[in-house]
Amino acid sequence: MGSLGAILKHPVDLYPLLKLKMAVRHAEKQIPSEPHWAFCYSMLHRVSRSFALVIQQLGTELRNAVCIFYLVLRALDTVEDDTNIPTDVKVPILIAFHRHIYDRDWHFSCGTKDYKVLMDQFHDVSTAFLELGKGYQEVIEDITKRMGAGMAKFICKEVSDVECCNAVSNGAWITNLRKKGLLLVLLLNCMAHDTNVLLCVIASIMIPKVETIGDYEEYCHYVAGLVGLGLSKLFHASGLEDLASDSISNSMGLFLQKTNIIRDYLEDINEIPKSRMFWPREIWSKYVNKLEDLKNEENSVKAVQCLNDMVTNSLIHVDDCLKYMSALREPGIFRFCAIPQVMAIGTLAMCYNNINVFKGVVKMRRGLTAQIIHRTKTVADVYGAFFDFSCMLKSKVDKNDPNAAKTLSSLEAIQKTCMESGALNKRKSYIIRNELKYNSVLAVALLSSSSLYCLLFLLLSLRTDQVTRDGRFLQFPSVHMDMMAGYTSACYSFTLSIIKMSLQFRLLPISFTWVSSKGTSMTMATLLALFFWA
Repeated sequence: MGSLGAILKHPVDLYPLLKLKMAVRHAEKQIPSEPHWAFCYSMLHRVSRSFALVIQQLGTELRNAVCIFYLVLRALDTVEDDTNIPTDVKVPILIAFHRHIYDRDWHFSCGTKDYKVLMDQFHDVSTAFLELGKGYQEVIEDITKRMGAGMAKFICKEVSDVECCNAVSNGAWITNLRKKGLLLVLLLNCMAHDTNVLLCVIASIMIPKVETIGDYEEYCHYVAGLVGLGLSKLFHASGLEDLASDSISNSMGLFLQKTNIIRDYLEDINEIPKSRMFWPREIWSKYVNKLEDLKNEENSVKAVQCLNDMVTNSLIHVDDCLKYMSALREPGIFRFCAIPQVMAIGTLAMCYNNINVFKGVVKMRRGLTAQIIHRTKTVADVYGAFFDFSCMLKSKVDKNDPNAAKTLSSLEAIQKTCMESGALNKRKSYIIRNELKYNSVLAVALLSSSSLYCLLFLLLSLRTDQVTRDGRFLQFPSVHMDMMAGYTSACYSFTLSIIKMSLQFRLLPISFTWVSSKGTSMTMATLLALFFWA
């Protein structure tokens, strides 16, 4: 659960955090009894607790399919992410991964911690996969095949200039050698193996690294846009939703992936033994000579400008995401899709214009995450959250930023879409307005509690003869009774003043102010009555 300090600063987080804790425990108890399914769901909890919680919104049949879909792609991603695997070993595995999922005995040891366990026991995932309906299997196989090929393509773009060209034993792929001086040797060597291998090499050589925004879009499509397409097809296969277009399904994945790439800059750039660079050169080269230079303190101004450029680029997908979510009919599927999207726009709001992205990982506080999970139930909630977070983003835009006009234009378009939906008056904001209430809530709570405790201490001391004749407390000789009584009175008066001001300017909910004022007054009156009656 959230830290005590965070809860005291944001007291409205307490109830959603408690509900989130209960939901997590409930999800953990829903793990099936069959060994292979038990492994899949327990592994889902270990590699992604948030996804394991969100997936509980779905019905059993669809939930099983999405669980396996997620684990298969997570395993594929583990192979791609492991920089210790040689390229000539990694690429063939990625390309053939869609066939491995049909093999109950296949596994490949790679990755670390929980991901290593997933890969070592991947046969359990395959066993569960083979129990899914044929329609679900076909979708998972198709997306895995396309994603594996896309990952392999981009790995070949990243191969260093001095790496040699090695033909894979089955002739399926060949790694890319970029040193122009060895190009002829490379081609002659490949011709000796197979004409198809030669064509693969020529194609790879002609493809640049993630240089342009187009390359960036393509990479995000392979690793996340295809997930969006796959989920849309799984929803359709379940018979619960119409098939969404590939375009807006792709945007759903791209928006989440771009958010992760922005947030995870430092983790990716510090990857050992080799940095992982996903930010496109077309963007970062406007600010620094090397992508890794953004984390240097002397480049902090340029780094933030580059960051803002990246955030602005991601906002182009919001309109498609809102269209996709507004078309969903089944409540469980809607919540499953909507919660991550709201968290993505919230994360972008936290990251924008924030130098801490280059110093660590910037995340929303756990209490706000809990509120999003708790309150995202309808389309009105989604439009409201996107509107509020876009307002938060807008308030952080520096007019001197080189992309300020473009950023503001994108945010105003999002706000216009949200307002035209007609949904903003159907929900209560928990993002913007409550942020303004926190200090007032805390002040009222602390002051009212303080006055009550002081009064109680004063009365108990008097009843138990703990006050000297000159009005000092035996336990605290330096404190005079008049001082304590004055402090109690001041706290009480100040509490009522804050409550009155809060009612006048609507800084606090009416229910809270009424309970605070009446509760404080009645409690003090009761204590005084008991004292004098006794």
